[in-house]
This record gives sequence, structure tokens and C-alpha cells, in this order.
Amino acid sequence: MPTYPVVSPDWPGNVWLHALILSVVLIAFLLCTVMLYIWIERRGVGRFQARRGPNRVGPLGLLQAIADMVKILTKEDIIPTRADKVLFWLAPMAAFVPVVLVLAVIPVWPGFQLADLNTGVLFVLAVSGIGTIGIFLSGYAGNNKYGLIGAMRETAQLMSYEIPLMLALAGVVILTGSLSVVDLVAAQDVPFILLQPLGFVVFFLATLAEINRSPFDLVEADSELASGFNIEYSGMKFALLYVVEYSEAVVASALVATFFLGGWRGPFLPPVLWLIIKMIAVFFVIIWIRSTLPRLRIDQALGFAWKYLLPLALLNLVLTAITVVFLPDLPVWVASPVCFIIAVAAIVLGARQFKPGRIAYEGRDS
Repeated sequence: MPTYPVVSPDWPGNVWLHALILSVVLIAFLLCTVMLYIWIERRGVGRFQARRGPNRVGPLGLLQAIADMVKILTKEDIIPTRADKVLFWLAPMAAFVPVVLVLAVIPVWPGFQLADLNTGVLFVLAVSGIGTIGIFLSGYAGNNKYGLIGAMRETAQLMSYEIPLMLALAGVVILTGSLSVVDLVAAQDVPFILLQPLGFVVFFLATLAEINRSPFDLVEADSELASGFNIEYSGMKFALLYVVEYSEAVVASALVATFFLGGWRGPFLPPVLWLIIKMIAVFFVIIWIRSTLPRLRIDQALGFAWKYLLPLALLNLVLTAITVVFLPDLPVWVASPVCFIIAVAAIVLGARQFKPGRIAYEGRDS
């Protein structure tokens, strides 16, 4: 592994200037990555559906996101008469700010992150849940029943999937022996996906539900809720909620890459480039799932969390604790195949036991 110069925690010599410069850099990185993700998803889904996708604005359609932004910003900004005006204005910002805060603790280069917290993992878990308040307020403030149903689905889904997500991360923390995100990346001489394959699957699926990605996109199920929580938004506010959706995908892929794929670590290429490559790879899997699987019903989605992911997360936590306590010197070339075998067996056996259920209609047997 090559060595890279470590950025000083107070670079360029002043703490406040350091915070200002890195804040601007992170926000610019986030917005640029959002535009890249929009292009990747639209082109990728186009290929999955045997069509071209956007290809007119700019080379290969790269400027399509900018054209869409200009169009949305020129739309009339309408506020429903019976909406709660204050909450209607605050909700998009309440959804966007937590996304930026989570990104602040993710290292993109040795020593280059806005805040190196010794409880970084807890900070990520705590702040990521705050974004749900913005989504809930968006659905509630518009005084629309479809928006409110979408907001309530968001709350129920978050409460269900937060538990297996935290338990999956607990296995990584046990292996690392630290809650610092920087220490967690430094400990991955071997990416944790090889030592925690079951934890990776649980964390990845729970993250999809947390950011409302298919097949868990019940918050804005257009076939049921006519766009869901953001149905009453237009103009700039709708654009901000749209950016929040892709910003959550950016942060989710960055967290998966950091916690399980080694973060910025990798040979030959600059660290930040390795992180971006891993993030794009994770996002490609997300859009692959979107193009392949149908949307779950709300009862199936919640049952999947409690009846399937939660037992798998508990099993992974117990096995990790046993390995650390009783087999601390187990070689990686032995531990990794054993972990994969256990993970595959647990997923297959769990899938046979978990039945998503059917709705009994009048005149039919259940």
C-alpha cells in the first residue's frame, strides 16, 4: 500500500479557515457527484430498458442534469392555501442539512475530512436519522393525504430498518475496536466485506430502505401515492428535495465504501479517486436493483426488516463476537471463506423461512 501525505487537522493553519474551506469543498463535491449520479442512473436505467437514455444535452448527455435544473427553477413556486407555510419552507432544508453533516466525517484522503470524531460511527447513525424529520415535515406541511401517507411510511420504515443497520455496523466496530471512522478505514488492510459478508448484506439492504431506494421506495410510490411526500412541492423547493434524494444516495454509497470496501485505500491511484470508484460501483448496484426488482408492499417491507434482516444482523453480531474473543489470530485466508459460507447458508435458510405474505381478497382463499 503506497503512502500518501497526511493533511493536517488545522490546514491551512487556522481552524475556522479549515472548516470553511472543507465545507465549501464537501458541498461542491456533493453537488457534482449528485449530477454525476443522475447521469449514471438515467443512462444506466436506459440501457437496462433497452433504450439510450439522455444523449442530447452535452456530450453523451452529461449536461442533462443542468438543463433539468434550469427548467425546474423557472417553474412557478406554488404553496397550497391550507399548507403550514413555515414548515413547508423549512422541510426541504431540514432534509438536506443532515446529509451534509454525515458527509463531514467521511475521510476522502488521509487526514482530509471536516471532522475527525472519536465517536464518528455514532454520529453517522444519529444524524442520518434526523433527515427523516425533513421528509416527514414535507409530507405533513402540504396538507395532502397522499403526502401524509408517504411521510408516515417513511417514519415506519426508518424505525424498522434502523435496528438491523446499527447491529450490522456493530460487527464492524467490534473488529476495529473503535468508533472513529478514520480508525475504521485504517483497520481495513483487508476490506471488511471479506470478513463481514453477512453484515455487508444487512447493512446494504437496510441502507436502501433508509434512503427510500427501490424496492423500498414506498415513500413516493407513484402508482399508489401520486408522488408521495413531495406531491405539493414545485419550483425551487421541489428541486431541493430532488437533490436530497440523490444526495442520500451519494452518502449511502460513501458509507458502504468506507465501512466495508476500505474507503480511500487502494494501490496506484490517488485516495479520493479510489473512494469515488467504489462509490460509483455501489451506486451501480443500487440502480441495477432498481431496474430488476419490483416495489414491495409496505407490510412486506416492514416484515422483511423484522423477520429477516434483524435475525441475520443478530447472528452476524454473535459470530463476530465469538471470532474476536475466541479466535483472534484466525488467518484471513481461513476466516474469509468460512464467513462467506456462513453468510450464504444464513441468507438461503432465512429466505426459506421468511414468507412475505399475501393479501386475502374477498371471494378468494388466503
